[in-house]
Amino acid sequence: MVVLRSPEGIDFEVDSGSLCVDLVYTGGAEERARWETLRTPDDLADWIAARMRVPAEHVHLGPRDLVRAKDLREVLWRSLNRRIDGSGPSPSDAAALDAAAARPDIAPQLRSPGVAVPVTGDQALSTLARDAVDLLAGPRAPRIKRCAAGDCPLVFVDTSRAGNRRWCSMARCGNRDKVRAHRRKEMHR
Repeated sequence: MVVLRSPEGIDFEVDSGSLCVDLVYTGGAEERARWETLRTPDDLADWIAARMRVPAEHVHLGPRDLVRAKDLREVLWRSLNRRIDGSGPSPSDAAALDAAAARPDIAPQLRSPGVAVPVTGDQALSTLARDAVDLLAGPRAPRIKRCAAGDCPLVFVDTSRAGNRRWCSMARCGNRDKVRAHRRKEMHR
């Protein structure tokens, strides 16, 4: 789960359904700028530690890694939206994802802390890119959706059994839709 804050200042949880989509929820360009959480390399290291279950002291990043993570985040945003709209990533975005995924990723280990350490920016970005390639080119691709609320741009992977999830967050967008439907029903009585 990712916690976001609405323009009205209300926190709400979103289940993105995928690690790479979680990265998209860290901020970005235009309307996503209000959610920006990756301001420093330490912010990115903390995010990687939390999402990839790596002790923060073992994540070694620099300013270049932060720039590359934000670039990857925009590639993901465009690619996910293009997939929802019926096409795949642009050739340049596909090349960027493939290049990032081609690097060694974070290697799991049976021993503590559960991954080979230290973790570099290249490894973390490769792990994210591999997740994106798997999502965009795999069996979950048809489950990539945009929130059904007309004023919400968020995307998610529908992990529900029936595949009928409509909103990024039932507590926010789903509830607002139900309130609107109730008001319309009351007006027509």
